[in-house]
Amino acid sequence: MNLTDIREVKALLTHHGFHFSKSMGQNFLIASWVPSDIAAASGADKDCAVLEIGPGIGTLTQELAVRAGKVVAIELDTALPAILRETLSGFPHVEIISGDVMKMDLPRLVSDKFSGHTPIVCANLPYNITTPVLTRLLEAGCFRSITVMVQREVARRICASPGSSDCGAFSLFCQYHAQCSFLFEVPPDCFLPAPKVTSAVVQLIPRTVPPVAGSQDAIFAVIKAAFSQRRKTLLNALSAAYGNRYSKEDLRQIILDCGLSESVRGEKLNLEQFARLSQRL
Repeated sequence: MNLTDIREVKALLTHHGFHFSKSMGQNFLIASWVPSDIAAASGADKDCAVLEIGPGIGTLTQELAVRAGKVVAIELDTALPAILRETLSGFPHVEIISGDVMKMDLPRLVSDKFSGHTPIVCANLPYNITTPVLTRLLEAGCFRSITVMVQREVARRICASPGSSDCGAFSLFCQYHAQCSFLFEVPPDCFLPAPKVTSAVVQLIPRTVPPVAGSQDAIFAVIKAAFSQRRKTLLNALSAAYGNRYSKEDLRQIILDCGLSESVRGEKLNLEQFARLSQRL
């Protein structure tokens, strides 16, 4: 079955009585080059086991199954496994798990299902869960690479340089845990139904060693404080967060001692500067 032929896809969905769920952010790929290019970009091969989140009707899953030694796909919509059993019937090394990825123990899943393979992630993520899912995948610390399609604006934020308008706390979180690359864009007409936004594929290669020294919790406490009041200067943002421990003059001096201007905004700092600031605080 050609899952990028819109007529075959519509016939398949009608046969199973399937209805799209807006709450689950369901948009199925119907342009053949997209799943092929995503799967190729993931680097999946016979030595790899791929975790896919939200396989839909299995368009990307098929491409991954051709390349990988094993594919484990997690699907939340209880109406889709029956369709997946049909579309993936020719791939015995694909396993479909019904459930919510946000409630699963990912390291244990990898240990149980991916033995003897290199674990990677490749998925067309539902837009409404992109940030929490990526957070869990990075914090799991058990994947060699994470290649995902997300909303273009989110992709830009993930890969944004410090000081740019796209950079935020989530940008720094991703870049602390991984090397992040913006790969390519995917227009709305590649999906059924077509979303109102452009998508993009990003790749995150988890780091084996943090890029900066210091306590991760302390670093991200400062980052959270700096971006919680983004329009304020770093001094005023830190005063709001640390005012019970330091006077404003103390905080001004700490900022100056870190080689920063007292009028700088937190969005201008990079990870190294946040790490230095957290050590002083």
